[in-house]
Amino acid sequence: MTWTREKRYQPYSAYSEIIKQSLEKKVATSIYKPGFHISPASGLLNDPNGFSYYNGQWHVFYQAFPFGAVHGLKSWVHCISDDLVHWHNLGIALQPGGQFDSHGAYSGSAQVIDDQLFLMYTGNVRDNDWHRSSFQLGAWMNKHNEITKINAPLITAPKHVTDHFRDPQLLKINGTYYALIGAQDKQSLRGEFSLYRSDNLKDWQDMGYVQHELGDLGYMIECPNLVYVNDKVVLIFCPQGISKDNLQVANIYPNVYAIGSELDLETGKWQAEQQTIVQLDDGFDVYASQAFNAPDGNAYLISWVGLPEIEYPTDQENWAHCLSLVKQLKVVNNQLYQLPVPAMSTLADAEEILSENQQQLVADAGQQYELKLNLAANQTGNLLLVSDGTTAHSLQLKFDTNDEGYLIVDRSNVGEKFATSYGETRQILLNTHQALTLDIFIDHSICEIFINGGEKVMTLRFFAPQQQTMIAFAGQNTIKYSGSYLSLSNM
Repeated sequence: MTWTREKRYQPYSAYSEIIKQSLEKKVATSIYKPGFHISPASGLLNDPNGFSYYNGQWHVFYQAFPFGAVHGLKSWVHCISDDLVHWHNLGIALQPGGQFDSHGAYSGSAQVIDDQLFLMYTGNVRDNDWHRSSFQLGAWMNKHNEITKINAPLITAPKHVTDHFRDPQLLKINGTYYALIGAQDKQSLRGEFSLYRSDNLKDWQDMGYVQHELGDLGYMIECPNLVYVNDKVVLIFCPQGISKDNLQVANIYPNVYAIGSELDLETGKWQAEQQTIVQLDDGFDVYASQAFNAPDGNAYLISWVGLPEIEYPTDQENWAHCLSLVKQLKVVNNQLYQLPVPAMSTLADAEEILSENQQQLVADAGQQYELKLNLAANQTGNLLLVSDGTTAHSLQLKFDTNDEGYLIVDRSNVGEKFATSYGETRQILLNTHQALTLDIFIDHSICEIFINGGEKVMTLRFFAPQQQTMIAFAGQNTIKYSGSYLSLSNM
């Protein structure tokens, strides 16, 4: 199908139930469908929204266009979980089509207020000349997961921003509500954090832009998140068009974080611990991450594993993208650590302790597993994943725990190629002469690598033949390691 603008934005009622079921049936047969990551039944998935804990369950929504792997008329799809690992898809929950979201229900967040879940999101409206207006909207969800929209906008775009004004994070602090919204300033055309305040969720005061010393953050800030982690304030966001002088990054758009000691919500002044931003994920495909502070005292994060304006091989199968595993956040030595939640262990069917000093670790690992490895200091090697035993058909992890200290992820030979103009390798530096620990999750077309206890994370998509199932070290040199292999069940 040629996706014209008219087809992308026609109402969902234009698609019959037969068309929907046919799409879902075809997508279900894809060899690339993840088993324990959230992915769409059909069509496109992108930003996670409304990540929250309410009514005894975890909730996450995601932006969706169910009828093709394109950015069309967006809705929210609702998923629930009892443990942050096993997710149940409840289908479309927040429908577009009202006066203030006629052209899409875009990203937003959620807060538990009294006995309901309040959703705050961006409504997208286009006029006959395709000029855009953005409105920050609200909706209530009750304990039966029934959603009622609020008829009027909570916040309309102020005159000093362009039509790029979206992705509200709703915060409730000491009985007062705040909204952090991504914005583009009309005069400077620079990305800004717009801050609003309310005592009642109805009347909102524009507090101006957050004052920071993080430098020029490009032409737009998307998906701003403020979370409190180990007595630090962590700002997570996506700066579009950021200069390489401010951040060396190969991805088309980065997802970053900055750690501070305080965001004064009355003055909007950000007190940074250091005047730098850091990549949230050093891999290829993470974007639009959403984090929140949960009632259990932890901060959790989930990400869209996909990037805007990139074509992926599954586009031809009428589906695209998935969400990351949920990660628990910690701040250690002024650095953000990301860890798989403990309940991931419930997916393990069995654990196999790996024999030491073998070139071939697992002959037939499949493509749905967790691999834990401890690599000794003072050696170099090349770990082959999703492999036929050769570097010509493998996802390669090249490491040096000796004098140079690095880890390189190379997806150039693992399967179908895509997004090659943005590079096929990603590299991080490691401390020299120190052991390297890896916790690797493979799920058919997604790989998440947690390095040194979550100090770094590297996430990527890959699209390989299903017969590539070996885990091995390349070459003949003996690698010193210990570890285990766990086959994982579906969520």
